[in-house]
Amino acid sequence: MKQIFYIAIVAGTLVQAGCTNKKNAVDPNQPNTNYKPAFTGQTRINKVKTVTPFTVERINEKLGRPWAIVPLPDGRLMVSDKSGFINIVSADGAVLKKITGLPPVDDSGQGGLLDLALDPEFATNKIIYWTFSEKYGQGNLTAVAKGELSEADGSIKNPVVIFRATPDLKSEAHYGSRLLFDKDGYLFVSAGERSILDGRKQAQWLNSGLGKVFRITKDGKPAPGNPFVNQADAKPEIYSYGHRNPQSLDINPVTGDLWEAEFGPRGGDELNLIKPGKNYGWPVITYGIEYDGRKIGDSIQQKEGMEQPVYYWDPVVSPSGMIFYTGDAIPEWKNNLFIGGLSSMQLIRLVIENNKVVGEESLLSDQKERIRDVTQLNGKLYAVSDGGILFRISKK
Repeated sequence: MKQIFYIAIVAGTLVQAGCTNKKNAVDPNQPNTNYKPAFTGQTRINKVKTVTPFTVERINEKLGRPWAIVPLPDGRLMVSDKSGFINIVSADGAVLKKITGLPPVDDSGQGGLLDLALDPEFATNKIIYWTFSEKYGQGNLTAVAKGELSEADGSIKNPVVIFRATPDLKSEAHYGSRLLFDKDGYLFVSAGERSILDGRKQAQWLNSGLGKVFRITKDGKPAPGNPFVNQADAKPEIYSYGHRNPQSLDINPVTGDLWEAEFGPRGGDELNLIKPGKNYGWPVITYGIEYDGRKIGDSIQQKEGMEQPVYYWDPVVSPSGMIFYTGDAIPEWKNNLFIGGLSSMQLIRLVIENNKVVGEESLLSDQKERIRDVTQLNGKLYAVSDGGILFRISKK
């Protein structure tokens, strides 16, 4: 099983950080702080348990270094590999084709080829989009590219970078990097603040692309109606800001709202309901602490003008890819939110009612795998782990 470690310097102290299974240095099962939630039900909600019998299968155990899994219209799956290529995989787990020809990736640390998304017109134009860590300037950054999938020759035709979350920094962490199309055909992109102090503070800056959720066109331009398009000294692509490392995005199928989950530091992983123009607080407010145990900033959890998370985790779960289940095979899962947990080695199920979390369940914890991404196909859930495992979860 692969684990990702990197070193960061925080206020002159050398610490181990990032999406590892050592985020809680003392006891990973105990809260890191005694901070009080802003409202009842914001953390450690009631546990629920799936009643419908289901089966968990390991349908491929040699997928290398997967990061994202996306269903194709014909019932197959597309899986990115951090090394810089894509696998086309059958619904039974067999690798059918390797796709190469993407721009070079900087796959050190948490970087590499990351998320994937299909063009809304993919069935006819075969265009796909992907995020990757790109060497750029004096460092690296989160980049978005697109190109035409050519399965016949196993390549991407005419790849082009359409957007970069500038500025570049010298860091191997916190790329964020989820992609999601909205109903109008615009592309949401998440970008982390790169972990180091130079990037952390920029999560609050509207002239920086770090710690943001963007909304762009298929050509990488600001989407019409974005909240800061007419504001001087603000990047017009920004949709929301004040994020730490957002690796989770999906749209609630009932309400149409955008949801996001992100890594907190030691404690304070967040689930957020994203609204245009809103500030989600990092690093000014947080329910976490530094990895070495010190407080962050003024150690406050609430501030006027900054959004509260709908839910937070302490101890942490390290949330990665997520999806709202829309299938009918397991009715009690309908519209529930499933999130991959890295350090927590689980698939998290959240029951959400009226934009509040009312129940939480841990799945796949017996598999002892860092769950990187999850998707759905024909009523089944498919999840990939950092250890190269492809799981299929289906009704018995």
